[in-house]
Amino acid sequence: MGWMGVCWNMQSQTQGAEPASFQNQREQLNRYLKHRPNHRPAKNIILFIGDGMGISTMTASRILEGQQKGTAGEEHRLSWEHFPYSALAKVYNTNQQTPDSAGTMSAIMTGHKTKAYTFGYDQRVVRGDHTSTRDFQGEAASCETLLEYFEKKGKSTGVVTTARVTHATPAACYAHSPERNWEHDADMTENHPKALEAGFKDIARQLMEFPYGDGLEVVLGGGRQAFLPNTAHDYEDPKLMGHRLDGRHLIDTWLRQPGSSFVFDRKGLLQVDTSSTERLLGLFERSHMTYETDRIKEVSPSDPSLSEMSLKALEILKQNQQGYFLMIEGGRIDHAHHAGNAFRALSETIALSKAVHAIQSALSEEEKEDTLILVTADHSHTFTIAGYPTRGNPILGLVVGNDDHGNPESSPKKDAMGLPYTTLAYANGGGYSGPMQNKKSKEITTGGVHFHLDIGDGGGPLAAHDDWKYLHTPRSPRPDLSEVDVGCEDYVQEAGVALSSETHAGEDVAVFAIGPMAHLIRGVIEQNFLYHVMRYASGDMEKP
Repeated sequence: MGWMGVCWNMQSQTQGAEPASFQNQREQLNRYLKHRPNHRPAKNIILFIGDGMGISTMTASRILEGQQKGTAGEEHRLSWEHFPYSALAKVYNTNQQTPDSAGTMSAIMTGHKTKAYTFGYDQRVVRGDHTSTRDFQGEAASCETLLEYFEKKGKSTGVVTTARVTHATPAACYAHSPERNWEHDADMTENHPKALEAGFKDIARQLMEFPYGDGLEVVLGGGRQAFLPNTAHDYEDPKLMGHRLDGRHLIDTWLRQPGSSFVFDRKGLLQVDTSSTERLLGLFERSHMTYETDRIKEVSPSDPSLSEMSLKALEILKQNQQGYFLMIEGGRIDHAHHAGNAFRALSETIALSKAVHAIQSALSEEEKEDTLILVTADHSHTFTIAGYPTRGNPILGLVVGNDDHGNPESSPKKDAMGLPYTTLAYANGGGYSGPMQNKKSKEITTGGVHFHLDIGDGGGPLAAHDDWKYLHTPRSPRPDLSEVDVGCEDYVQEAGVALSSETHAGEDVAVFAIGPMAHLIRGVIEQNFLYHVMRYASGDMEKP
C-alpha cells in the first residue's frame, strides 16, 4: 500500500499547483538575469567526482532523496543542481568508445585524453607496458597533473575518496601508470614483474614518495593494505596483514614528515586538531570504505562519512594562504552500479550531494568568491529510468502508471508476459533474469529470485566488486516480482544482458560549476577541457 499512498497523495498535491510552478520558474529566470559571472582568479579549486554518476543516476537520486523527505521527488534538487553553470562532457577514451575511470580521470587531471586503464601518460602509452613510457625509452610522454602543478606553485593539495586511495580516480591525481591495477608491489609481482624489476614504482609508493612541492597535505579514504608490508598487522583487524612484499611500511614513511598524523577510524578523524596538523593521512578500511547504506546502520560507525572527511580536509587545506586544490570522490556509486544494486548507488550519490552542501556551508562568503567548485562524473552506467510511472511513484518500486484520464492506476503495469516490472533497470549485469550463484556466501532470497551477494572486504554486502564472479543460468520468462521487495537495499535490478559485472556507459556526463570562471563551463565539451578551465581559472594560464 506504500506506493498507493504516494501516488494518491501526489494527485491531491498537484491540484491547482500550476500557478505556483509557473511563478517559481519566473523567479528562476529573474535570478539568471541578475547573475553576473565571477571573473576573478580562483585561489582555491574543489573538484567533486561522482564515479559512475551518469545523468540517469542523478535523476533517480534526486527523486529518491525528495521522496525520503516526503515530497513527490521529481521537483527536488541535489545540492549542485543549484549551481549557475553546467555543460555536457564527452567521456570516450582514445582507444575506447565506452570509457574506463583511469583514462577519464587522467583527461580531467592532465588535459590530455589517453587510453583506458592508464593515467598520467599520453595516448602513446601501452597498457601494462612500462617500456612504452619515455621513462624507459618508450614513446609515451608523462603528463603533468593539475595536483602536481599546484604543488609546484606552493598550494596545498588533497584527495578524499570512499574508494581505495590508490584506485583509478584518486590515483590519477598524483600518479603515473600504464596499468591502473598496479596499486601495490604485490599486484606488479603477480602480473608484471619486469616493470617492478626495472624500478617502476607502484601507485601507493608514488603517493608516499611524491616528488613535487612538499607533497600532498591530505589523503583520506580506504586501501590500507597497499601501504603495509605483509609482516605488519592491520590496525583494526590484527589477524590480517598488509599486502606489500618489499618490506616498506608506507604509513611510517608518511609519519616521518613534520606535522604529520595518521588515523584509521572515524573517532580518530574527528579528534584531529587541525590547528596543529599540517598533513593528514586517513586509511579507514583495508580496501574500499563501507557503503553509506551499511555505515549508518552501525551504532558507532568505524568509518567516517564522506562529508566528515571532506570537512576535515578543508580545515587543513584552508590554512595555506596561497590556496589549495582538493579532489573529493564519491567512489562507491560506481561499485554499486557494477553490482546492479540501485539502492546503494543512489544512496552514495545522495551522500556526495550532502558532501557538496557541507563544503559550501563551511565556506565564508569571501571564500566562495575565491573558490571554483566543479561537480562531474568520470563516466556513466547502463542505468535506465523507464516505464511511464505516475508522478511520485516510488523510484525504487514497481511501475504504476496512469489511466486514460491521467490518474494513478490501482495496480502495477504488466509486461507482454503479464509480469510487473520496476522503473529502474540495467542494460546488462548480474541482474539478468534467472538464478545466480557466487563463490562467496551471503544468500538473499526475495520472492522467486535467488542470488548470492559478495560480502567482500570494506564492510557490508557488495563491498568489493573485484570479486564478483556470477555464474548464470538464464531462464524465461522473467521472475514474477509481485511479492518481491524491489525497494530493499539488497535488491539487484533486472538487466537485459547477462554479465558478471554491469558495465560503464558511453554517453556524455554532466558538469556543474560555481565560483571564479565557472561561466566557462557551458555547451558540449571534451572531458579534458575541464583541466584547461581549472588551470586558467587559477590565474596561471595566459589567454589563448
